[in-house]
Amino acid sequence: MTGFRDGTTELEGQTIAYTTGGSGPPVLLLHGFPQTRALWTRITQELAKHHTVVTADLRGYGASSKPRGAEHYTFRAMGGDMFALMSHLGYKRFHLVGHDRGARTAYRMALDDEARLLSLTLMDIVPTHHLLSDLNRRVAASYYHWFFLAQPAPFPERLILSDPDYFFESCLLGWGGAQLSDFDPGQLSAYRAAWRDPATIGAMCDDYRATLRLDFDMDAADLDRQLAVPSLVLYGRDGAMAKAYDVPQSWAGRLANMRHAAVPGGHFFIDTTPEATASALLDFLTCP
Repeated sequence: MTGFRDGTTELEGQTIAYTTGGSGPPVLLLHGFPQTRALWTRITQELAKHHTVVTADLRGYGASSKPRGAEHYTFRAMGGDMFALMSHLGYKRFHLVGHDRGARTAYRMALDDEARLLSLTLMDIVPTHHLLSDLNRRVAASYYHWFFLAQPAPFPERLILSDPDYFFESCLLGWGGAQLSDFDPGQLSAYRAAWRDPATIGAMCDDYRATLRLDFDMDAADLDRQLAVPSLVLYGRDGAMAKAYDVPQSWAGRLANMRHAAVPGGHFFIDTTPEATASALLDFLTCP
């Protein structure tokens, strides 16, 4: 990416890989499963015209470190890495944007230290506690990977390692009817390079194990919390979440100052419709 620089830094025992560029108010972008910070490649140039943009690989993903054990992969732990990264880069307060697991990490960050956020954008998720406590058969069939990946090691790891591309590409092609041709070849290559690493596969499994074992209870303790930070709920108009839920309504009791919008595409609308994604995000980030 022109004008951007890559870096890594050691933070509280973890190595976090990141990319930064642009100028203006800082915005941190967090990817989800099964991707890396390459997710944001086709929208960061536009965002950088108005903001200092930071993208980072979550713990366990991409070029960031991969400790073993589900206890290392709570959204609180992954969010702590990101707070530390932004402090390291000199940003006390910042806009926060997350997709998929990155959005769940972002929501936990807001719950844990809302004062540091200028705004919060959550992309194509409903609250974790809501999804798991009110699970229906349509969601269970579509989001089966939550329960497969959370099985004890090494069961899911061994099965995935037999053909990582087949498994993870099936994830990319689900949840909204995308085709591989919808994904930028360079970004797809970055995703494949990451998910072919056995350590990354184990870390992604631990991420989902942590959700069922630990994150659910953390969220249960915060069910009566309502965040005041300006928030945007952005979701794929044709995605699995939009078909199964009223996505904005699922957040209405949790976000007091919320805007929402649907973007053409399924769950991976950032990859498949980057121009529409950048436009919707900039409309929110630059509004008075």
